[in-house]
Amino acid sequence: MIYMPRGIKKIKMKNILKALLLIVMFAGATESRSQFINPGDKIPAGAIVYSLPVTSLHFIVEVTYESFTAGPYARFSQKYLGVQAREESGDAYQISNVEVIPYIEADQSANIALNLGNSKTASANFMEMINQGLIMWSDSYAGKSEKLRFPDMKSNTLFVKSMSTSNLTSEKSTLYRTASSPTGSERSAVQQSQVVEKSAEKRAEESANMIFKLRTKRLEIITGETDATFSGDALRAAIDEINRLEDEYLGLFFGKIRSGSQKMSFDVMPKADNEKQIYIAFRLSDTQGLLPSNNLAGRPIVLELLKESEQPGVTMDVTSGRGRVVYRKPAMMNLRLMDGQNVLMQSRVPVYQLGNLLSFPLEIATGKL
Repeated sequence: MIYMPRGIKKIKMKNILKALLLIVMFAGATESRSQFINPGDKIPAGAIVYSLPVTSLHFIVEVTYESFTAGPYARFSQKYLGVQAREESGDAYQISNVEVIPYIEADQSANIALNLGNSKTASANFMEMINQGLIMWSDSYAGKSEKLRFPDMKSNTLFVKSMSTSNLTSEKSTLYRTASSPTGSERSAVQQSQVVEKSAEKRAEESANMIFKLRTKRLEIITGETDATFSGDALRAAIDEINRLEDEYLGLFFGKIRSGSQKMSFDVMPKADNEKQIYIAFRLSDTQGLLPSNNLAGRPIVLELLKESEQPGVTMDVTSGRGRVVYRKPAMMNLRLMDGQNVLMQSRVPVYQLGNLLSFPLEIATGKL
């Protein structure tokens, strides 16, 4: 048995205690720790703040429209042309294309302070979770540009040039005056002429006559029954000009149609506390086209989110603690966009705020998830 002096024993015990204390202090300094941050809370020194992700649904909608403007002589078309014309102006809109893009943003109501310490493994795992989209920096935002609506296309100026014919006419009336003569009083007629504005029916009659004249002249040119000779490009140009004039005059009776497209974008943020998961994505008006969800002038286009039934429910203690990071696992949802009973589109989208909260130990030396 080896005998050791009492002083040497004390020195060894002190060294052992110092080593143990250093190990404990080093472990406490390098161990990662996370905690939820409530409004008004002070962020711990040396901690980084991250947020849990939320999904917003960005809809890009395109509609086609037809804007019909009735002709000013529509009510006379049956009388002078023998065809009944539409007398009421109106617009018609129809959805032609819908695209949905899920955007991931930082949930400003779910901020977490995390102290990674000096652990390279924890830092690597944390950055990998950022790259995977399971967590986000607290200032992350997916910005989108606004879309502008087009102005009203309906205007009476469509017919201004076509109506620019003579608007005045001469009316004659016969007046009678009584004059004295040796044989007695005599009544004599006096012709009086004055310039007045033509009535709408008179202008409609003249326009109808011009249509028939143009058709007659076109037939004469095609059959060669004219004094002038047309051939090649000259014949084509003459026929095209007659067709253009005929369309202008016919537009005075049958109106004009302008068609085009309208494109707008809308955003929907699903809420976890919405039990039915039914939202109004946007609205569609028969007179104004695409409208935001809060404009009651149009009928609602309804968004419905249905959770896939085969997803198992997972429960985990995600309270603040050491050595782990809290993240969100998205829920896969079946998306349906409805216009009344008509299904406009169906798709599957991951929605983070409707999923589960989980935690992951950062000290696992994987580097990837």
